[in-house]
Amino acid sequence: MSETKLVFRVHAVRRMFTRKISRDEVAAVIRNGEDVEDYPDDKPYPSKLLLGWSGGRPVHAVVAHNETEGEFIVVTAYEPDLEKWEEGFKVRRKK
Repeated sequence: MSETKLVFRVHAVRRMFTRKISRDEVAAVIRNGEDVEDYPDDKPYPSKLLLGWSGGRPVHAVVAHNETEGEFIVVTAYEPDLEKWEEGFKVRRKK
């Protein structure tokens, strides 16, 4: 994803603060991260889960894309947990 305009939802900012994830880290995930899951039917805009790295720390960001306004909307960001994700943080563990 090329960065045009980033919009951080209040939920995302609160979670990022609690989880000690900076705006710069999320912006880097959006610029350089890998697609993990696509959510094309999300409303009001399609979204996706991205994986990036901050130093040695994995960071997942859920980002919606409003093409009309040329903006990426950060829904949430978190550090994935190996209890829920396979090694590499790209595949969810089976329940």
